[in-house]
Amino acid sequence: MESSSSGLVQVRNVTLQYKTTDHLVTATYKVSCTVQHGDRYVILGPSGCGKSTLLKAIGGFIRPVGGSIVVNGHEIREPGPDRMMVFQEFEQLMPWKTVLQNVMFPMQVAKKYTRSEVRDRALSAIDKVSLSKFAKVYPHMLSGGMKMRVAIARAMALEPDVLLMDEPFAALDALTRRKMQEELLSLWDQLRFTMLFVTHSIEEAIVVGSRILILSPHPGRVRAELEAGALSYAEVDSPAFGVLSKRIHTLLFEDEPKHAPEPASAAAGSH
Repeated sequence: MESSSSGLVQVRNVTLQYKTTDHLVTATYKVSCTVQHGDRYVILGPSGCGKSTLLKAIGGFIRPVGGSIVVNGHEIREPGPDRMMVFQEFEQLMPWKTVLQNVMFPMQVAKKYTRSEVRDRALSAIDKVSLSKFAKVYPHMLSGGMKMRVAIARAMALEPDVLLMDEPFAALDALTRRKMQEELLSLWDQLRFTMLFVTHSIEEAIVVGSRILILSPHPGRVRAELEAGALSYAEVDSPAFGVLSKRIHTLLFEDEPKHAPEPASAAAGSH
């Protein structure tokens, strides 16, 4: 599917590399995609395909060696409050701070707001995720879903353009993972934020995503971009879910096209 020429996030022919002790590794090769406002955009691919590296590049933590990344009309050269990362298992919540203090913290570090503005924005964000009654509670007293809401409230208090989520549920057992996905979708229904979500699970990609970008094995190239529709876990056994899952599986694991050029650095890294 062809991406539109304009969008909130535009990734244009991005090649990313990183160094190991032995050689230079090409993580992604000429990847392009466009994320629209309000998208639940999933980047899906096998381990080592560069999907997390691509997310970090969109966050501004890695500079492309080729191509460009543009967010809201501005080329990305460094991290910024317009792109907030929500980490795996929400480990960024500080156990010695209350929910309110956790949400206030990034704004205090940013030093762009007065004390009263920081508190007001934090309380507003906490209210949006339906946790006002828990503002004075510490993280260890919260469920996993509530911790996720705090992490998202903390990110959204800075009013970012996009939330970046790197396999946030990967370490969870299957049942808890499903509950967290449902919690995330419920929150998205309320707030309609733009989300970039990385996973290696086909089922998770279908449930969480409105659109799915499929990357090939290392180095990551774009195999396809698919509309995921609105399939839920209640439809896991449905024909529609099965057809989409099978199509994605085929795209993920089909042989690499014969004509695709191999980046020199990736070839060097394979020895």
